[in-house]
Amino acid sequence: MFKYAALFAVLATPALSAGLEIDLAGEANGTIVIDLFEETAPLHVAQITAIAEAGSYDGVVFHRVIDGFMAQTGDVENGVMGMDLSRAGTGGSEFGDIPAEFSDIPFERGVVGMARAQNPNSANSQFFIMFEPGYFLNGQYTVVGEVTEGMELVDQIKRGTGANGAVIGQPDMMAAVRVTE
Repeated sequence: MFKYAALFAVLATPALSAGLEIDLAGEANGTIVIDLFEETAPLHVAQITAIAEAGSYDGVVFHRVIDGFMAQTGDVENGVMGMDLSRAGTGGSEFGDIPAEFSDIPFERGVVGMARAQNPNSANSQFFIMFEPGYFLNGQYTVVGEVTEGMELVDQIKRGTGANGAVIGQPDMMAAVRVTE
């Protein structure tokens, strides 16, 4: 019940922010800018901006990176640099899961989508950035935004190995994440 109350408190804030600035550290170094789609996915945008404003994304690694597909991050529970990262990608946040907000926006290069489990209504804090189009995701995952600056930096994020794209050794991370208006 607390998780739903926290989500409604986030949604009650007067204005949603328009984007994120993410400082990358690792093989990729620099700042990327993401425009968030508040009108397309208001619940998802409200949750990820609340997590960012709390500083919870700072230090979170890119735990799943598949060349030619996408880079996934956002596990604020199990994916913070300095922790045992063996469970990175299995956690969420203090907020509850979010109902799907599917749209007709296609998964093109640079599009940001929300990661989820099998249940379409299980997105929480994790998100991914597309390296290449992934039209098979259309209508199956919530689109929350797109990279508007720094896609060349996203391309430099350390790649994972194997079918699940798990990053071995020192993964790249979001050193700092800021909400922009």
